[in-house]
Amino acid sequence: MTDIGDKSRQTGARAQRRRPTREPAPAQLYAALDLGTNSCRMLIAQPKGAHFDIVDAFSKSVRLGLDLERTGALSDSGISRTLQALHVCSRKLRNLGVKRSRLVATEACRRASNGAAFMERIRRETGLRMEIIRPEEEARLAVISCAPLVSPDARQVLVIDIGGGSTELVWIDLSDVESTTRIKAMIGLKPGQQAQALLQARGARVIDWISIPLGVATLLQRYADVEDDSARFALMSCYFEEQMDAFSPYSSGTNVQWLDGLQMIGTSGTVTTVGAMHLGLRRYDRQKVDGMSMAAGDVDVVIRKFLDLGPEGRRNEPGIGRDRAELIMSGAAILQTILRIWPAQNIRVADRGLREGILFSLMSADGVLNEGHPLV
Repeated sequence: MTDIGDKSRQTGARAQRRRPTREPAPAQLYAALDLGTNSCRMLIAQPKGAHFDIVDAFSKSVRLGLDLERTGALSDSGISRTLQALHVCSRKLRNLGVKRSRLVATEACRRASNGAAFMERIRRETGLRMEIIRPEEEARLAVISCAPLVSPDARQVLVIDIGGGSTELVWIDLSDVESTTRIKAMIGLKPGQQAQALLQARGARVIDWISIPLGVATLLQRYADVEDDSARFALMSCYFEEQMDAFSPYSSGTNVQWLDGLQMIGTSGTVTTVGAMHLGLRRYDRQKVDGMSMAAGDVDVVIRKFLDLGPEGRRNEPGIGRDRAELIMSGAAILQTILRIWPAQNIRVADRGLREGILFSLMSADGVLNEGHPLV
């Protein structure tokens, strides 16, 4: 589910990710496409050692879920923009001869009354065979992409994926897992199939997980009629907290000792934008942002700055960008709420998400990755 409305800063990210490579053999290429509520994004990659190199990348803001909260269906304009983007993706896949791929759609198509019909139209008009994945699969892919960022001494991990239409949180117990086998253990996790007794079996286990049908776009749409910037932010924060009521570290039956050594990892445009602003970057640099850590208090400082800037100031702030300016406060409301509820002192920033999770899972299944510590 990751966030979503791919940001203007993705231009810099793509430039860094797309390294010059010699023409690879078609059989070596893998592709992952993520059609979200705001954006259509694709990566084409080639296995290399324990990780992979990006051969080509595509990202386009399509606003597929615009007005979905109000109408319950994908709009004609959103469908038209998305089809244009998917035609570009289809040509790239065809021209590079990609044979191994997975093309997924998330919350907007899950919720829309015409989502399934749209998948069929995509197949007819572009030749692409898309699949609408379930929330637990979206959460699983986010966990896979973030696995290399888990600290060796972390006993618990909370992975946060703030998307355009939904937010996934997965709480993982790693207390019985050796640091050298954690990545493999996390790949095998399946949110929605929790262990019967968390303290009886050894290995990585999902303690709890949730998919909240609110992301940066859908939460913003819910309060679009509120004109005051600060009031809208407060309302979004309160409403998201209400939706998290069933997913709390202090809910009934939770062993408080499990919270010792909790590490939080966040993947989304919101989290990476906050990280870049904390570093004072005028131009986004993925190598500096991906894997960085921020104290919870530093996140609050950045969000306070966002509020102080106001709508026009955020649009003119290079660290945010005009494409993300409209969505950053709804994402900030989600992130700050999670940090307020969960007892983590820091959050690690992940500039990675569903596409990286798909690529890593496909390559791992095919056995084309060498043993080691994959760093996407």
